[in-house]
Amino acid sequence: MQEPMKEIKGFFKELLSIVLVAFILAMILRTFVVEGRIIPTGSMLPTIQLQDRVMVNKFVYWFTEPERGDIVVFQPPDIIGQEDDYIKRVIGVPGDIIQVKDGKVYINGEPLEEPYIAEAPNYEFGPVTVPEDSLFVMGDNRNQSFDSHAWNGWLTMDHLKGEAFMIYWPVKHIRMF
Repeated sequence: MQEPMKEIKGFFKELLSIVLVAFILAMILRTFVVEGRIIPTGSMLPTIQLQDRVMVNKFVYWFTEPERGDIVVFQPPDIIGQEDDYIKRVIGVPGDIIQVKDGKVYINGEPLEEPYIAEAPNYEFGPVTVPEDSLFVMGDNRNQSFDSHAWNGWLTMDHLKGEAFMIYWPVKHIRMF
């Protein structure tokens, strides 16, 4: 009778340690490596649909600089007074001259090829030069996005949380960016 109780206690002790280790690893992964996010707005339509879930690589920018075209998750600039994270596309990197005119975005005087946007911008902006350690970000749904053109400012690198690299839910939307 004593032996089965000892085995049961051993089993639960081992199970508890496995669950504890798995929990600790999951917290480390979520904090430093990868995290899932739900998209609450339509600012990235048609690329990312409302309520899609995306995976965010949280360590990529420890090793590389953001590039034009990256889809980034970030804490909005302090001037906005918003705490929820945003997701937008990098349009301009440090030193770029950004202008929006005649329904097109121009980078350093050249029109940006944008097959991913919902519709052409219906506003004028710039020209402005992206400062060092900053990015110019815009939503793919240009006319319905609260982004760098709307807040007349920059996203500083210290606000970056990571790069969105795939939609993982719903199943019919699964794809890499």
